[in-house]
Formats: sequence, structure tokens, C-alpha cells
Amino acid sequence: MLKNIDPLLGPELLALLRAMGHGEDIAIVDRNYPALTAGPKIIREDGVDGPRILDAVLSVLPLDKGAQTATRMEVRDKPDEILPVMADLIKVTNSHAPHLEVDSLQPAEFKTRASKAVAIIVTGETRVYGNILVRKGTLPV
Repeated sequence: MLKNIDPLLGPELLALLRAMGHGEDIAIVDRNYPALTAGPKIIREDGVDGPRILDAVLSVLPLDKGAQTATRMEVRDKPDEILPVMADLIKVTNSHAPHLEVDSLQPAEFKTRASKAVAIIVTGETRVYGNILVRKGTLPV
């Protein structure tokens, strides 16, 4: 047992977050995301929604300071539309990194980038487009 570690961060996920290097991405996706054929390791978090697991991940993961550090999936053919699930993901991200702008990618571009992530966390999120990539940064010296 560890102190001050979110209980959603089990041994497998916590070890993976610790092992990630600067500039590497992890994807947090909804239950409809085609993760099985995407390529990266899959971590299942079926009992929790996307914003909640994002909050747990960001409680320990330092974020990069560059462009596209946090990147949501756009609604197909409606890139400027912000669905409620996206607003929730943005709110969580901003609570951990108020200086950071959440960028967006078209679905095909998002899936390409997610296929190169260190892992894909599949959540129980029922709302479509509940998908975000976050890029690990460095700890201050």
C-alpha cells in the first residue's frame, strides 16, 4: 500500500506511468475505441469513466510543455464541436495544468498517434469521443 496514490492506479498502470520517458504518449479512450488492433499495450479500466482515470493519471504524470501535450479526438466532420465528455476531459486537464491548451486531432490522425503510444487505457466511458492523448514531460530540477 502506498500513501497519496489514487486507488485507480494499480500496479500495472503505475509501473507503466513510472517507466514512460519524456515525450511519450499514453491514450485514454472510451469503451468504443478500437484498441485491440491499435498496437500498443492495452490496460482495461472498465469500471471508471474517462475524466476520472485522466484525473488519476495526471495526479502522478508530469506533462510536457510543448504543443499537443494534451490532445482530444475531434468529432468527425465537426472539428470545433466540444461534446460534454470533451469538456469534462478539458476541465480535468486544466485542473492539473492550467497553462496548457488542450489541442485536437481528426479521428484518423488521433488513431495514428495513439497507435504509437506506450499504452491505451480503455475506460468504461459510455460517451462517444471520450478520447484523449497525454504526453509525459519532465520533473523540475
